[in-house]
Amino acid sequence: MAIPVYVFAGFLESGKTSFIASILQDPGFTRDEHTLVIQCEQGMEEFEPAMLKETHTEVEYVEDEDEFDAGLLYSFVKRHHPDRVILEMNGMWDLDAALGNLPGVMEVYQLITTINAETFELYSMNMGQRMIQHISAADMIVFNRANEQTRELIRSRNVRSMNVRASIYFENDDGTSEDYGEGMPPPYDLDADVIDIQDEWFGVFYLHAQENPEMYDGKTVRFKGFIYHGKKLGKDEFVPGRMGMVCCANDMRFVGFICKAGEFKVPKERSWQMITARIRIEEREEYRGPGPVLYLEDMSPAEPPVEETVMFNY
Repeated sequence: MAIPVYVFAGFLESGKTSFIASILQDPGFTRDEHTLVIQCEQGMEEFEPAMLKETHTEVEYVEDEDEFDAGLLYSFVKRHHPDRVILEMNGMWDLDAALGNLPGVMEVYQLITTINAETFELYSMNMGQRMIQHISAADMIVFNRANEQTRELIRSRNVRSMNVRASIYFENDDGTSEDYGEGMPPPYDLDADVIDIQDEWFGVFYLHAQENPEMYDGKTVRFKGFIYHGKKLGKDEFVPGRMGMVCCANDMRFVGFICKAGEFKVPKERSWQMITARIRIEEREEYRGPGPVLYLEDMSPAEPPVEETVMFNY
């Protein structure tokens, strides 16, 4: 059985070491098992030796990106025989390449990205692609040292659109915590008999339905969508959606929901259609879990929207 690896990504001084220390001291996580921490970056914070001893934790260091390979990591495993590995990544390294170097005895279980809210804008401007890599790969994203101003800024930068699956939290500078989507209702009426999604709201609809699928179960929606035929979809299935600008013009992706045509003919690919459909929340491999599946109730050809590309301001 492969050793589970918890990966902590993020730039220097983003709070990785402090977060790891808090997890190690959680009895529900440690349970007297042996943990190996591999640090690829050392900031101002250091692990207390007493804490390491109490939590049955040992630490190895890798300073050079070129040294981070399967052979070295396997030698750490043979030396310490850990029950789990915590990997504190260097924020300047290529995350995908580094994780591709893990030996077969190690398997990524969770990837957590920590971000200093105070420096988010600066790093986004100067190292945007690396920031996107850290965010888009994460299962959990934590913004530390957040305040009202930085929370507003981060939400305005479409962070959710970079990763619709991750749990995102703010750890505020006053000691409180909050969910990224807290207090952000959608701009349309969820209680309407037919929820009309205006063209400029599709990105918000997509994110909100992904994050809160239970709120859409049984609801009927109407929106304009561009038709895509996926190779892995059923014969009566298609995806109406839109091209979305995740962070910049160079980072575009198609987003939408699986739709079952039922008694209707599957529409021509790359056509624009006005879709009216009832939503059911179902387990789908494409969603990697439960998600909105549309059941077509009406469809008619439509003109493309004025702005074909959607943003995800939410």
